[in-house]
Amino acid sequence: MIENEIFRALADPTRRAIFEKLALGQMNASALREGIEISQPAMSQHLAVLRSAGLVREHREGRFVNYEVDPEGLALIAQWLAKYRAYWPARMEALEGLLKDMDQ
Repeated sequence: MIENEIFRALADPTRRAIFEKLALGQMNASALREGIEISQPAMSQHLAVLRSAGLVREHREGRFVNYEVDPEGLALIAQWLAKYRAYWPARMEALEGLLKDMDQ
């Protein structure tokens, strides 16, 4: 199940930081490393996990490889979350009612 790969990839705080940086726009690995204290091989491994999960894609421009968020991976996350979107309004209403009862 691809959702498992996505959440496994995003479970790591370094990969989440990389993904968040890529959400701002495409970058090469050197630009991604700025502000994140990891080696180039470690960055390559993190990017490989994100690519494997379908969250990031790469393309070459000359001798540089640029990375960007893959919208298809984001769509899978959105589809998964949509299943639970209806759950929260009902739970929030129940919580609001409970809090009102506690105030009385």
